[in-house]
Order: sequence, then C-alpha cells, then structure tokens
Amino acid sequence: RDALTHRVQFGGDEVVQAKDGAGSATLSMAYAGARFADSLLRAAAGEDVLEWAFVRTDLFKSEGLEFFSTYVKLDKNGVKEVLPLPANITEYEKELVKKAIPELKKSEGKGVAFVASK
Repeated sequence: RDALTHRVQFGGDEVVQAKDGAGSATLSMAYAGARFADSLLRAAAGEDVLEWAFVRTDLFKSEGLEFFSTYVKLDKNGVKEVLPLPANITEYEKELVKKAIPELKKSEGKGVAFVASK
C-alpha cells in the first residue's frame, strides 16, 4: 500500500526521469483537463455531474486551509455544491490527508501570494 501510494504521489517525477529531463507528465494534465472540460459540457447541457475539483471550501478551515480538492456537484450554472470527503475513505487515507495539511498550507500561501501580486 505504501509503495503504491508513493508511485501515485510521485508518478510525475517518474515520467520526467524516464524522459531523462526532456519533458514532463503533460499527458496526465491534458487528460485531467479534457475530463473536466467534458464534465463542464455535460453539466451545461443539463446533466448533474459529480467531479473532483480544487475549490475554495470550508472543509479544512479549522486547519487553516481555504482550498482543497474534493467532489463537487456541477450543474448548468457551474458548481452547485461542494461535497465533503467521501465517508468511505479509509483510516490510512484520513492519515494521509492529515499529514498533507501542513504542506498544503504552504503551497496555498504561495499560490494566494502569487495571484495577489498579479
């Protein structure tokens, strides 16, 4: 389980190493973008769609996070509802989220500062 988790978390690094520094994991990003665009188009056409998105949410407000990636319900007007983490995540996954929060807070701070500077 730990080995698989590591490969998922650092898969992009593996791709860069395999390309010997001559590229990045752009196919993964392209697929994610295409999937999200498809979800938006389906929602715009009237379908209720459940999709993962990185959004402003109160889910981890008490831990100091303003943004997090979680399920959202999309409809023709955009984000209809931001959902909590799935109830069926394992204790292992809950611990991974807990361990990620300090790093996420740092990344969020850098991102907010970057946007504010533009």
